[in-house]
Amino acid sequence: MGIMSVENTDRLLWLGRYSERVYTTLRLFANYFDSMIDMNGDKYEEFCRSQDIPNIYTSLEDFSRRYCFDAEDINSIYSNLMRAYDNAIVLREEIGSETLSYIQLAVYAMNKAATQDAPLLTLQKVSDNIAAFWGIADDTIDDSQVRDLIKLGKRIERIDIYGRLHMKKDELKREVKRLNTRIGTLALRYDHKKLMHINYLVEEDEPDYKLIVEEVEALIGE
Repeated sequence: MGIMSVENTDRLLWLGRYSERVYTTLRLFANYFDSMIDMNGDKYEEFCRSQDIPNIYTSLEDFSRRYCFDAEDINSIYSNLMRAYDNAIVLREEIGSETLSYIQLAVYAMNKAATQDAPLLTLQKVSDNIAAFWGIADDTIDDSQVRDLIKLGKRIERIDIYGRLHMKKDELKREVKRLNTRIGTLALRYDHKKLMHINYLVEEDEPDYKLIVEEVEALIGE
């Protein structure tokens, strides 16, 4: 391919990050929602702490509606999906119309879920379309750099989320191993020392999750 602009490189990374954020937070929300209903209606406060987002919600019902669908809440799943969509629209030429269409389908499913009293089943379609977006991107985008930038963004976001959630060490190690493979395929400026430090941190008996999040957030250079 020709030389990619800094702006498009950044957009591809964030397309990967936002799509992963939507996919993973939807899955987390569904798991927490079941426990909030069955056990503790205030459990959404724990969810907010785990995601490092401000608890601006007044009740389980308020959280369930606003965290999923509130366009004014910058931390909502809807807001993150629209950021993915905005990047995908600008990148139509790089990713192709077919790949873009699955982000559009995720938006349609999200808007439909917002009108429903019991939206979890339709929200699953949002996740399904995000997964289909990744699959079709891998299958139809000829430019390996475009594919790998999306995947790198996805991997960075997953490590970020897993660190915040204090996931098991083996799961973090697997994601960092994938990060090492992906970042090595790209002519991209990144902080080699931070990558080495991340690899060291996930090998510790008790990983410093906060530091892992800080390091992966600062990995890609300006």
